[in-house]
Amino acid sequence: MPELPEVETTRRGIEPYVGGQTIREVIVRRHDLRQPVSPSLATLEGRRVTAIDRRSKYLLLSLDDATSLLVHLGMSGSLRIDEPGEPFKKHDHVAMTFANGRQLRFHDPRRFGIFLHLPAGDPMKHPLLQSLGPEPLSDDFNAQALATACAKRNSAIKLVIMDAKVVVGVGNIYASEALFRAGILPQTQANKISKPRLARLVEAIRAVLTASIEAGGTTLRDFLHSDGQPGYFVQRLNVYDRKEKPCRKCGTPIRHAVLGQRSTYWCPKCQR
Repeated sequence: MPELPEVETTRRGIEPYVGGQTIREVIVRRHDLRQPVSPSLATLEGRRVTAIDRRSKYLLLSLDDATSLLVHLGMSGSLRIDEPGEPFKKHDHVAMTFANGRQLRFHDPRRFGIFLHLPAGDPMKHPLLQSLGPEPLSDDFNAQALATACAKRNSAIKLVIMDAKVVVGVGNIYASEALFRAGILPQTQANKISKPRLARLVEAIRAVLTASIEAGGTTLRDFLHSDGQPGYFVQRLNVYDRKEKPCRKCGTPIRHAVLGQRSTYWCPKCQR
């Protein structure tokens, strides 16, 4: 599933081709995604894309009439830049042709993605966005913010940092890796962790996500394979999916358990 670094790489990848461009044609080949594709997409012809932003795992394309496009890649979705004459792939559901002759195509085999046209106004007030927590790489996510979120929670810290109302974009792999970097057991009760340790966790989350974004490169070509499928980042993982393998730091076998219905990995010596 595309996570925050993959979505950020997609944003950076399409921006040079889409930013500032006027939409010449909109093609909707299939409407029945997780939410139906907005019927008003046809009215976007002639509109210009003024900005491309990311909020959590959502992409926001701002248009010159103050409306927006809200895109979520779902479980299997991707965006790619094609020539308009290229044959469509089976699961290309939406395409937008721009004045520069390039075409943006939304590909989603499992159809769990979202492609919505939002009315004029603040897109952050949309129900999908309004309750989201701070961005992990922003100043709003800091030790005090995390300490406040943890103060009344006796659930496992891994579950807390994966809660999008606490901080967005910390998926299962990134949560496990960040907790290893911070030296914190994933099962630790959130309200029992000191503020200095939470500060280390904030920095670990930022470091893991930043490294993943950097691994993705800065162009869509870096991210997509030649067949247009997402090329999830190859990373040197310390604990995730390394059950019984030696810890890269101390050699102790990595342990595994299911926590909140998600596979969880940790080093029993390096994390406490």
